[in-house]
Parts: sequence; structure tokens; C-alpha cells
Amino acid sequence: MKILILAIILLTSMLYGGDEMMKFNELTTEEERVIIQKGTEAPFTGKFYKNDNSGTYLCKRCDAPLYRSDDKFDSGCGWPSFDDEIEGAVNRIQDADGKRTEITCANCGAHLGHVFLGEKFTDNNTRHCVNSISLNFIPEKAESNIAIFAGGCFWGVEHQFQTVEGVIETSVGYIGGENDKPSYKEVCSGTTGHAEAIQITFDPQKVSYEKLVKFFFEIHDFTQIDRQGPDIGEQYRSAIFYNDEQQKQTAKDVIKILGNKDYEVATAVVEADKFWDAEEYHQDYYNKTGGDPYCHIYKKIFDK
Repeated sequence: MKILILAIILLTSMLYGGDEMMKFNELTTEEERVIIQKGTEAPFTGKFYKNDNSGTYLCKRCDAPLYRSDDKFDSGCGWPSFDDEIEGAVNRIQDADGKRTEITCANCGAHLGHVFLGEKFTDNNTRHCVNSISLNFIPEKAESNIAIFAGGCFWGVEHQFQTVEGVIETSVGYIGGENDKPSYKEVCSGTTGHAEAIQITFDPQKVSYEKLVKFFFEIHDFTQIDRQGPDIGEQYRSAIFYNDEQQKQTAKDVIKILGNKDYEVATAVVEADKFWDAEEYHQDYYNKTGGDPYCHIYKKIFDK
């Protein structure tokens, strides 16, 4: 009897539980506006609009694979464009006004954007116009690694690293603190222990971790303690967060080189813990706003 009751409960949950049976990623307010409330991000601002790296695009809400990089093309519209989807991954729904066709994740129903036909951009004659904020991107894992650096305001650090060949993707966020899911306001209060940081996905065939570490030291003042230029506080500290012993040793070796050059290095070398993505408006900030970093200027230190 107990087994029968449990079976009935499970079947009922499967039939009527709907979204409750599916595990969703937590979304920011802006992500909810687009993904749940069917909004649209501003054109030419999305982090994947110009992304031309090889990999797979996933649903931001449920991580279901949606598009392959081979099907992405530049339509000039201001949003990522694809002329085909992974089979069965995307649903098409007629808008209430009958003028456009919405596209949603077939797995969870997340709003992606709209699909347009007959524009003749590609041989498929199809354009999936997708909000970057509705997507995650997974590069080809065999060709990528992760590096995490903190060196003052993460806007400027990200802007500089985006110029490095071999950097596949960047994300700004918070690391090294006590609170889970910290907000920018909380981190700026100086009470959480987090540092503003950047997480970098890079292709080791094009750029080594050592070169990234050296570049990191060339774009900020690593002699300052708990500050960077006019930004003062523990959240602006200089630190390298290593993911393995090899990264740790590489960071220490580069710091030793700086010591031999008579620099007093304040940069901490710390084992990486959970990296929390910052709010969407912080991502790719200077490319969105058209500004320039105010305290991160490249200064050559190393010969190679």
C-alpha cells in the first residue's frame, strides 16, 4: 500500500507539478524582465552579439542546449543571429498581434526572442534574433581554461582583458567573501569581504596563463593595498585567485620576477572559491557605455 501511495504522489507531481519539477537557474531582475516577462534587451549591448568563438549556446534559465556557434552569423541587427537551432530545442509561438513569431526554449519556455523568415541573409533564409541575456555560452572545453583576477574596479579590468588574443569570454563578479549571492551594494559596503573580480575563459593554444598573469600586472597598480586609484576599500584589492597548483606556482613565479625588478607587490595569491556573477549592467560595461577605464592603463613591464 505504501508503495502504491508513493507512486500516486509521484505521478501526480509529474502531471501537475509543471515548473516545480524542473530545476531552474536563479535569474537577476533584468534577466527575469526578458526571459520571463518577454522583454527585449537594447540592441548592440548584449555580450554575445559579436562573439565568434566556437561552442554551444545554452538557455540561461535551464541550461538546455539551443544553438551551435556554426549556425551564428552577423546580421547587423544588434542581437545574436542564428539561421538554425539544435533540433527540437526551440519552439515557435505566434505573437498575439499576429505580426511576429516568438521563439522560446522548448525545455522550460524561456523567452529567447523572435524568428524571421525570407530575409535572405543565409541559405537557410532564417534568422533567430536572440537576446544575449537569454543565453549562456559554453566554449569547446578541450580548448579552454579559467583564470580569475581582482585588480580594482572590474569594469576596467574586463575592458583591458578583452583586448587579449586568446581570451574567449569574460565575466565580472565577486569572489573571496563570506556571503552567498552578494549584490553590488553589499560588496561596496565593505562588509562582505568580496573583491570585485573578473573570470576569464581562455584558449591555452593562443595565450598562456603566464601571459595573462603578466598582463594583469601591467594593467593595474599592484603596489597599492585595498585600493586602486580613487577607488578605496577591501573590495578593490589586488589578488590572483588560482584554480590549481600550477596556476598558484605561475603566479608566485611572476611575483618573484617583479620583486627582482624592485617592485613591492601587494597582490595576494589565494585559492579560488565560488565566483558570483555581478549584475547584468556591470557586464561588458565600457563597450555598452562607450567610456574608457579611469584607473586601468596598460604599462609594459615584462619583456615577453
